[in-house]
Amino acid sequence: MIIVTGAAGFIGSNLIKKLNSEGIDEIMAVDDFSDESKNRNLSDKKYSDRLHRDLFFKWMNENHRHVKCVFHMGARTDTAEFDRSVFERLNLGYSRKVWQLCSAFQIPLIYASSAATYGLGELGYIDSHEIVEKLQPLNPYGESKNDFDKWVLRQNNTPPQWQGFKFFNVYGPNEYHKGRMASVVFHACHQIMSTGKMKLFKSHRPDFKDGEQKRDFIYVKDVTGVLFYFMRNRKPSGIYNLGTGRARTFTDLVNGVFGSMNKPVDIEFIDTPADIRDRYQYFTEAKMDKLRNAGYTAEFTDLETGVDEYVTKYLIPGRYH
Repeated sequence: MIIVTGAAGFIGSNLIKKLNSEGIDEIMAVDDFSDESKNRNLSDKKYSDRLHRDLFFKWMNENHRHVKCVFHMGARTDTAEFDRSVFERLNLGYSRKVWQLCSAFQIPLIYASSAATYGLGELGYIDSHEIVEKLQPLNPYGESKNDFDKWVLRQNNTPPQWQGFKFFNVYGPNEYHKGRMASVVFHACHQIMSTGKMKLFKSHRPDFKDGEQKRDFIYVKDVTGVLFYFMRNRKPSGIYNLGTGRARTFTDLVNGVFGSMNKPVDIEFIDTPADIRDRYQYFTEAKMDKLRNAGYTAEFTDLETGVDEYVTKYLIPGRYH
């Protein structure tokens, strides 16, 4: 059996879809399942059973012999949340328990880290273990993810194989429940449908034009492809970047959304809010050498293709609103 925590969430539900497409439906879906709208993400998925996250550890102690791999995708992901106790409980404390159980029972573990650990990118976006202790995330969410990475690297007792993936800017179906944390593609489509235009932050740096701020946008189907590959293939344990390795501008992304909607481009630039202006990232780009050196050779979906599929197959038809 495969365990997926955060099963009803964005990455977790897409991962279950990927497992189903590979003929795997012996899956235990772990989440809190309190958000009925989010639970729709599982409506067309095949899995053995669902389990509340608070019952997971007891279940694992009793059923670990049947578990082949744990995908720990569950987390609090709100970068605007500043109650550190929430992250201490859900992102750090819970993840430590998952790690300890996988170590004790020698079960492979694949977990979600985040590119938010890199902060403003002062040390670059290189997934070297050497810089993890030196990183300076910009918010409690990023700190919680980096704190877990740091804790992991200090452990002597480990699962037989483990990987932590630093997800960059992931977009795609099943993210509607994330509110303001949903991707720019999601928000752009809804803004354009309701107003005919899209608002983007102005640049407050002379070396970047308005809309030319760059992110490493990666389609969720590429993310799940990588996660599945590492489950199926014994590869070096460690922390890996998971982006495309190619930064693109917000203007590129929004132009793609307008094009997919057959709407004329109308972008309005607004001031970046003063409270986040000093912590706003102008450039992120994953260094992907480690992933490629581990043998992953599939090409990543280019931005235009991914945006077009997401907008035309999911957002415009209203399948995930």
